[in-house]
Order: sequence, then C-alpha cells, then structure tokens
Amino acid sequence: MLFSFAGAQPVVLRSTGIHKAFQLSIYPGADGKGAFVQYLGQHGFIPLKLKSRVAKGGVSKVVYVWDEVIDGKATGSYGLSMEAGSSSTAWYKRNKDNKIFKLETATNRNITTTLDKYLLHGTLISFSHSTNKPLLFSYPDGSSKLKQLPDFDQPDPLRMGTIADYNFDGYDDVAFSIPDAGMGVYRIFSIYLYHPSSKRFEALNDPDHPKASCAGLCDVTLNQKNKLLYTSCRGGANWWKDVYRYSDHNTLIWLKSEKLN
Repeated sequence: MLFSFAGAQPVVLRSTGIHKAFQLSIYPGADGKGAFVQYLGQHGFIPLKLKSRVAKGGVSKVVYVWDEVIDGKATGSYGLSMEAGSSSTAWYKRNKDNKIFKLETATNRNITTTLDKYLLHGTLISFSHSTNKPLLFSYPDGSSKLKQLPDFDQPDPLRMGTIADYNFDGYDDVAFSIPDAGMGVYRIFSIYLYHPSSKRFEALNDPDHPKASCAGLCDVTLNQKNKLLYTSCRGGANWWKDVYRYSDHNTLIWLKSEKLN
C-alpha cells in the first residue's frame, strides 16, 4: 500500500531555458498514486499514471516517473525528485517529438491552500493532513459529496492518505488514518471503497464482531493473494491480529483472531 504523509501543497514548477515559458502544479498523490498535474491558466486536471517510484537513501529521497494521460493516451511523461518533502529536480518529456523540458521550483503566491488532493477514477478528492475534518469528493459529472473524517486525540496530529485496492475488485480505493486515541502505537483507518457501477466512493463500515480482538479498522494490511484484510492492535502487553474476508456485498466477515506476541 502507498501512503501520503504530508505535503498539503502542490509542487509548483516552471519551465527553464525556453522562450515561451509555462508553469504547472503537480499533486504527487499517495506516494505517486492518484497524482495529477494542472497548468497555470487552465481549469482542468491531467491525470498521471505512476510508472515508477524509487526510494534512495532510505526514505529521504524519492524519484517518481509518471505518464501523462489525455483521453486515455500517454501524451508525455513527468519526472520528479522529492527530498525531505521538497522537490529537487523535475522534467517533462513530450511524446510527439521526444522533447524534454527542464523544470524548476517556482513560487506562486496565489496557492494558499492547506488541502491535499488526489485524482482517482476521475474524482477529485480533497482533504487535510492536519486537524481539519472535511473530506470532499468532486465527481466527473459535476456533483460532489462532503464527508467528515474523525477527530484527532494526539498532541502532534498527522493524517495519512492511502490508495490501494482494499476490497480486491480491481479498482483502487482511498483510505485515511490517524493515531489511536490511546498510546498512539497503531493507526485507525477510514476506508472509502470505489463502486464502478455508481462511480462513487462509499465508506466501508467498521467490522463489529464480538470475537474480534481489535475494535474497528486498526493498522489495516492486505493479503492480495488470498483476498484477506488484516487489522492489528495492541491490547495490554500483547499485539493482536484479526482476519477478515469480504462478503458479496462488501461487508467484512470475521474469520479469526491471532496473538502476535
């Protein structure tokens, strides 16, 4: 699974070394997934399909490469190096003539948003990594849906975003997690599943089985091969894991609990 830790502002870039300069903003998404680009002076968004993500020097430097996708076709590619949360180098390659444009970090005083944004299945998803709770889904047909994310109960709040196929249907979903209200040793997830039939995101109901060791969706991990969802939490001196599978109606069915230590 891919996590987005912080970086609520887009990476603002401008071209260098050409007569007719241009400026753009890249939202890197959740470690590269759900990314998109918007050019200065244009209202539309261009989705970016992640080609590669390479971490260098541990997690201090990450290099992304995306395909620019317009009307279902790859018309170019972008490269972006991020180090300590800031961009270091960037470029754009135009497919029609293989021309490469060098990009540098630009300052845009008009960008004052504290929101992070993902573009997933044509839907613009806006949220905050900090204490703001609103979560907005802006759909391709012009409609929108406002949700509320859980409050923090930690002195140093940090909301993470995750993009993964949580229900194993072949479509990526989106999730947000915050530290647990106790010791802060695991994270509580809010998962929104994408439904291709309605083209909408809907919240996954928390599991509520009397034999489960963990309440709700804690430290969620996925077993893609066996189509199982795991939750884990700490209770007293022990760590526990609950194992779930999905019903035909996207309801989590508890299978068993395991003591991890």
